[in-house]
Amino acid sequence: MKNYDVVVIGGGPGGYVAAIRCGQLGLATALVDEWLGADGKPALGGTCLNVGCIPSKALLDSSHHYHNLEHLLPAHGISIKGASMDVATMQSRKNKVVQTMNRGVAALLKKNKVEAYTGHGRLQAGNRVAIAIHGGNEEVVTAKSVIIASGSVPIDIPVAPVDGRSIVDNAGALAFDKVPTRLGVIGAGVIGLELGSVWNRLGSEVVILEALEDFLPAADNQIAREALKALTKQGLDIQLGARVTGAKVTKNGVNVKYESKEGAKALEVERLVVAVGRRANTTGLADADLGLATDDAGRIQVDDRCRTSIDGVYAIGDVVKGPMLAHKASEEGIAVAELIAGHAAHIDHRTVPWVIYTHPEIAWVGDTEQQLKGRSVAYRSGSFPYRALGRAHGSGETDGFIKILADAKTDEILGVHIFGAQASELIAEAVTAMVFRASSEDLARTIHAHPTLSEAMHEAALAVDGRAIHM
Repeated sequence: MKNYDVVVIGGGPGGYVAAIRCGQLGLATALVDEWLGADGKPALGGTCLNVGCIPSKALLDSSHHYHNLEHLLPAHGISIKGASMDVATMQSRKNKVVQTMNRGVAALLKKNKVEAYTGHGRLQAGNRVAIAIHGGNEEVVTAKSVIIASGSVPIDIPVAPVDGRSIVDNAGALAFDKVPTRLGVIGAGVIGLELGSVWNRLGSEVVILEALEDFLPAADNQIAREALKALTKQGLDIQLGARVTGAKVTKNGVNVKYESKEGAKALEVERLVVAVGRRANTTGLADADLGLATDDAGRIQVDDRCRTSIDGVYAIGDVVKGPMLAHKASEEGIAVAELIAGHAAHIDHRTVPWVIYTHPEIAWVGDTEQQLKGRSVAYRSGSFPYRALGRAHGSGETDGFIKILADAKTDEILGVHIFGAQASELIAEAVTAMVFRASSEDLARTIHAHPTLSEAMHEAALAVDGRAIHM
């Protein structure tokens, strides 16, 4: 039986990052991960790398390039006739991107002397981890500390059982071999909007059914309203207050039944994507008699240092409370590794950024206006539209705006919200400002290069004080 300082269960962006940091800190570390690629070889990186963040962005970029041929390039004087999309080539490129990243993670683990096991890890008493090795026997290892980073899995709904062919989850929607004539999507969250956007750009008629009456309730209301308008204009049929009651596979596709304000309705689609959210992946994670505490949602309960109810056992990422975001998991993994090594560490969940990779992109950090109002926090708001930027006109990306919310008394930035091109990149400046507890005046006095999209951040900060220059 091998002994380690740390054993990490799960090789996603929380687990492999934690393992690498442990290795950097000189801790004898092992990582247990059960992902296998299509070739049957280990595929480190978890959901994010294999069937989530990375492949979805590859398809989003491919579909965006294709979309631009018709909708953006003609305005630049570029005319291309007879353009077509080879879905097989697009999928092959996506797979190569994933495989390159898989190999990169494996190389990083090796560089930092992390021993990787391919199999399912199960926590046992005494901080032992039983590993059901793929194609082999069970092996047991022990550790002074265990980090659980087992991630999340798609939520199944009985009314639309996934069969992997006609009714699929996010993984299936990333692997279509042709563009569906009509695609149904259950859920207008991050996954539903991004995958819906991919296939809509390639020519599919996409209908998104969302049970909630509000669109993107976690986002700032103003951002959500503008995003709904833009996405609808692009051709996405987003139906709110549409609760799916059944889905039956037919010889031509899927018959979907749902309830709306108008009553019972039916929808015929070629394929249906179930994207109603994800749940913590704790199946077979620990022996039942260990007493690993979980909450009502099945997430592992942890304190502010990610410690579970079992001494020496930590949990991070999607398997615990908080946003299911890869970068949140990674930062928790680094913090836990440093705590185990005896260093000081802290995670400020208030400054975790959110991004939705539609086009335009949606990104935010900190409080929304509705949250501030709900807590009766006095604040000031400043916003600036992309259409007032020279660079936005030059690139043809004039939709969207940036909004900054600041404390009415101290001027400290409480939240930043972006709807527009490159929002995923621009939000980093806002996160940095909030980490250093900057004021809107600090941003207003920061010189931004001209012409850039980042000037909208500068002008929004000026607008908090009612002195935007170009509006």
